[in-house]
Amino acid sequence: MRKLFFCFFLSSFVSGMSQTAVNVSYSENLSNRPLDGRVLLLFSKDPSTEPRFQVEFDHNTQQVFGKDVDGWKAGQAVSFKGQEFGYPLQSLRNLAPGDYYVQAVLHIYETFKRADGHTVKLPMDRGEGQHWNLAPGNLLSKPVKITYNPNAGKAINIVLNDSIPAIKQPEDTKYIKHIRIQSKLLTAFWGRPMYLGAHVLLPEGWETHTQVKYPLAIYHGHFPSDFGGFRTTPPDPNLKPDYSERFGISGYNRIQQQEAYDFYKMWTGPDFPRVIAVEIQHPTPFYDDSYAVNSANNGPYGDAITYELIPEIEKQFRGIGQGWARFTYGGSTGGWEALAVQVFYPDQYNGCYAACPDPIDFRAYTNFNIYKDKNAYYEEGSFRRTMRPAHRNYLGQVNATIQDMNYRELALGENSRSGDQWDVWESVYSPVGPNGYPKPIFNKRTGVIDSSVAAYWKEHYDLSHIIQRDWPKHGKQWQGRIHIYCGDMDNYYLNNAVYLTEERLRKLENPPFDGEVDYGDRAEHCWNGDHQNPNYISRLRYHRMFIPKWAEEVKKTAPTGADITSWRY
Repeated sequence: MRKLFFCFFLSSFVSGMSQTAVNVSYSENLSNRPLDGRVLLLFSKDPSTEPRFQVEFDHNTQQVFGKDVDGWKAGQAVSFKGQEFGYPLQSLRNLAPGDYYVQAVLHIYETFKRADGHTVKLPMDRGEGQHWNLAPGNLLSKPVKITYNPNAGKAINIVLNDSIPAIKQPEDTKYIKHIRIQSKLLTAFWGRPMYLGAHVLLPEGWETHTQVKYPLAIYHGHFPSDFGGFRTTPPDPNLKPDYSERFGISGYNRIQQQEAYDFYKMWTGPDFPRVIAVEIQHPTPFYDDSYAVNSANNGPYGDAITYELIPEIEKQFRGIGQGWARFTYGGSTGGWEALAVQVFYPDQYNGCYAACPDPIDFRAYTNFNIYKDKNAYYEEGSFRRTMRPAHRNYLGQVNATIQDMNYRELALGENSRSGDQWDVWESVYSPVGPNGYPKPIFNKRTGVIDSSVAAYWKEHYDLSHIIQRDWPKHGKQWQGRIHIYCGDMDNYYLNNAVYLTEERLRKLENPPFDGEVDYGDRAEHCWNGDHQNPNYISRLRYHRMFIPKWAEEVKKTAPTGADITSWRY
């Protein structure tokens, strides 16, 4: 009896203790109007860099808590008391006493009144490629070291007293030009001016061969700050070698500069095909790019890119301007996009080279089947659950689960607003939910899959299914034009969907597939079909690999009478 009384007394005492609150406010000089967005509170044990750069999906991550604000005024405190969702610890109550470096950031949201009738609050890209910790205009505090005691009862006050500066835009050079247009289609959908851009690499002799029109090589990928992998000068001899933890290589920065310079010499040399190479910019309010397709939540990005941006590039820089003279290539997100635009716009593109593509068959949505599995986070038996892995190395050693990745995103932003991978898939593939945001494919907290959303995904964005379904209609346009590459130890298990897709492709008839599917032994993300070089080299060679390859294949796929010679000077 005395023991029971003591336990009751202790639990009552603990529950009655006040949780130490962390109050965040911002200085009046930063904004003269109320702000909307998400306040992110960061704790770190690592003083090497700011906490805002340390929120990862693996075991090295530091701590973040998130809280939405609407109409937040200067000087007004936003209080974190333990109810706010966090990652990797879900509650401030679970944070151990000790010394921490603390920082807060406001990721600012803008209000959009979309053409579909929904009003939503989202972070518009501001030139950084949708990164909350780099977005110009976001408010932040300087990191400070504190001693945290969850039961001290005295509030910790943090003031946002700075903002992230604007990003300098790249300048034109002899070979690289930059274009930016306002999209009529996207502006109409989002209810405010929306823009598309591109970095254009001109072929050698473009300025003197004024009568020549050129094919377009469209490289898909994440938001590029400039045309990547092209350098007109040798590597900097004074460059301090860095270390690539991913590849275990010292001096990878010098390797990158050498590869970029080597590509410049090839590009301007006598035997390289003369094409216009393009890297496009199409960030959305959800992510660093749109996945280059039309979608219910993002709007008509596929049409805007294909029918507005690309024709404008061809008009300004003397492109041939016909579908047979365009091809796409890319890896990861860019791999999915390269295949997707070939699938959804078969008349507008004449070949795709898709490396390590994001899931192209949703029976293997990385590591689970959205049509048959009940839960995204785990497999469940009669007596235990097995968490699904999300990231591994080439030996299969796992450092993050699907739940880890999604809990991180949920802390960074609710309603698919984290700006990260699982949320962007949802923003592209899902129908619009009742609240105007993407309808979740699974519950972000529990992992329970919504079968109705899965059915929508299948008919609209499951590329493997769509190719099989529409082969009788478009098979002649797709035959021999689809090339897919993936490492069999892809870090994100993307090879699983490629296996299932290949099974379908090999069975196609009238006409037969006649394309290419290839795998790299023990190769990680983002293997692209190069069996001769390690991944850390081949990933830098997309342009030099696929432009010459397409230049040969187009001899077979170009229509009769097409000009396939004048641009080979």
